[in-house]
Amino acid sequence: MDHPIRIPLTLQPQLGGYAVRSPELPALITEGETEAEAPANAWDALLALLDAYDHLGRPLPLGLPAVPDRSAVEFLTLTRA
Repeated sequence: MDHPIRIPLTLQPQLGGYAVRSPELPALITEGETEAEAPANAWDALLALLDAYDHLGRPLPLGLPAVPDRSAVEFLTLTRA
C-alpha cells in the first residue's frame, strides 16, 4: 500500500474520560481516560471491527484488508465534539 488509509476521529468528553468515534466508520467506537489514550485505543477498536465484519461476511470498509499493517492506517483527530 503506497499511502496510508486516513481515518478521521472525533473526541467527545464523557464522564471519566473521552469517547472516540469515526464519521467514516460509525461502528468504530472506543474510549480512554485521557485525550491521548482515547485515540490510541482506536487501533484495537479498528482490529475488532474488521474481525466482526469478516466474521459476519460483510465487505470490509474503506478498502481495508482483514488484518492491516499498522503503517497502512493513519488516524486523524480532526475535531473535538
